[in-house]
Amino acid sequence: MPENPDSIALERFLAGARAADPRGFSDLSLSVIKLLGRGEYAVQIPGGSVEGHFGLAVKDYAHSTAPNRRYPDLVAQRLLKAAIAGRACPYEAAELEALARHCTEQEDAASKVERQVEKSAAALLLEKRIGERFDAVVTGASDKGTWVRILNPPVEGRLERGFEGMEVGRALRVELISADVERGYIDFKGIAGESSDDQPK
Repeated sequence: MPENPDSIALERFLAGARAADPRGFSDLSLSVIKLLGRGEYAVQIPGGSVEGHFGLAVKDYAHSTAPNRRYPDLVAQRLLKAAIAGRACPYEAAELEALARHCTEQEDAASKVERQVEKSAAALLLEKRIGERFDAVVTGASDKGTWVRILNPPVEGRLERGFEGMEVGRALRVELISADVERGYIDFKGIAGESSDDQPK
């Protein structure tokens, strides 16, 4: 991969990775999505600069579904209707900037609730399997911690022990050491000397 962000190079890398390892591709693509981070709503004023959509490798981009589903879609459709009718923009630039920030914040808040529910459901699924071992792949590694996703069932948790030197994409075997349903915490430890291709004993 090049040193600077390049969506075309990323697409080529992912296509090659899918061809080389179809089984592990879903975990790799999940890791890449996490590394890219969440998107946000942005306003593109005529004549101004905008980063565009990195994943699609386009500068000019808009997304809209049904206006009864999301407020950003209602805003987009109002803008389109005004442009088609030849009317003035129904929003001032500063108003659009404020709406973009607000919509991003609201979507992030909703996503946070969804993630918490998913994490608690995953912990509930695993709470009676403490001590079992699983094939896993590292999906995140930073100062905040190291995260792994087990393959079956496909659940993510924190690697509490045995994470030294782990990098994103690394396959390993882990043991489930705790599952807290209320907080949605799932903790694993790495199993030294046991490859991810080994079967549970």
